[in-house]
Amino acid sequence: MSAQELYRQKLRTAEEALQEIRNGDFIIVPTGVGEPPALLTALSEQRRQFQDVKVAQILAVRKYGYFDPDTAAHVRHVAFFFGAASRAGGQCGQTDFIPSYFSEMPMLIERGLIPSDVVFALASPMDEHGYFALSLAADYTMAAIARARAVILEVNPNVPFANGQCHVHISQVSALIENSDAVAEVGLPVIGPVQEAIGKYVADMIDDGSTLQIGYGGIPDAVVMQLTNKHDLGVHTEMIGDGILTLVESGTVTNRKKNYLPGKMIATFALGSRKLYQFMHRNPALEMHPVDFTNDPCLAARNDKLVAINATLQIDLLGQCGSESLGHLPYSGTGGQVDFVRAANRSRDGKAFIVLPSTARNDSISRIVPTLTPGTHVTTGKNDINYVVTEYGVAQLRGKSAKQRVQELIAIAHPDFRAELTAEAKRLQLM
Repeated sequence: MSAQELYRQKLRTAEEALQEIRNGDFIIVPTGVGEPPALLTALSEQRRQFQDVKVAQILAVRKYGYFDPDTAAHVRHVAFFFGAASRAGGQCGQTDFIPSYFSEMPMLIERGLIPSDVVFALASPMDEHGYFALSLAADYTMAAIARARAVILEVNPNVPFANGQCHVHISQVSALIENSDAVAEVGLPVIGPVQEAIGKYVADMIDDGSTLQIGYGGIPDAVVMQLTNKHDLGVHTEMIGDGILTLVESGTVTNRKKNYLPGKMIATFALGSRKLYQFMHRNPALEMHPVDFTNDPCLAARNDKLVAINATLQIDLLGQCGSESLGHLPYSGTGGQVDFVRAANRSRDGKAFIVLPSTARNDSISRIVPTLTPGTHVTTGKNDINYVVTEYGVAQLRGKSAKQRVQELIAIAHPDFRAELTAEAKRLQLM
């Protein structure tokens, strides 16, 4: 049977496709805009027909009906990482949370430690060879497809067909539906003077020919906006967004000086605008790969001069970073921060940056603290931290004693809190 015949045979309405789901199933959904909205909307509308079905995802973009706590016994969300749609549920204990390093999620699925009964994913149209591209999020979804009993695709002509290890053959698909709605777009974060100041410190330390990993957020994007005077930068990252697209269009990113996979931008998911998604379509300079490839510290570290830029919420005087919770309340998740900090540390001439404003709540509290707030989820440990950057400067911690770390961090704290931090460091016998 031809690929086109198989396609017609497996084509369903969203409601018909839900017949593949059984009570107790664990459904894997890709990161961010890789989520299939028509399928998840149909599941939400029919959620009361099911029992104990879980929908697991690293970053939900939309808040679907199954986020309703009153129907959690029927269908409920499981978070690998919290965002705006899922954060409230996580903070009140309604949403299940599975912590892990992003790079290890495919392995956890392959070993059955994270179940994968069904996969829902947004996909490009099928090509002449019978392949779809999961170009918006290859992440852990490719591993989930290999384990799943049922694979259900939502085929959308607005999804790019990208290169890389992100392709699914029609023979692997149990059912598919069609939807031509625009893919969700996520704009650039707001960048203010504090973010600009931090971005300048980091940008000044990035050499020509470096390879970039850039996380999401105002500060990482502020760095990107100040790199247009650099030359021959490369990209090996987990997320490709409009900031990186800006560097490509300016001629700053060429990937020519990369010693690992030269000439190629490497990423595992996309989060941006329609223009970004169009840029990705059959672009020979870009490859989308599973996250155990993009985020593996040993593989990413093969890039010389790898620069990792990631944000944190709070850091203590020894360098422990709480990047995913506000005290005991979950806020986001581990994601790929540790993966790329370790990769940059291993890279020849690599640099790992942790960035944060010096204060929060209108300068009323310091983000640099003597000890982390009780209950804080430690994301990146003190032994991994290299450069810490606030709007007041750069602290370099690797190879430094505890006393030196304290002095470096207090020097980049907000001036209003330096005396208090010094007194507390002495009380804790760190100085």
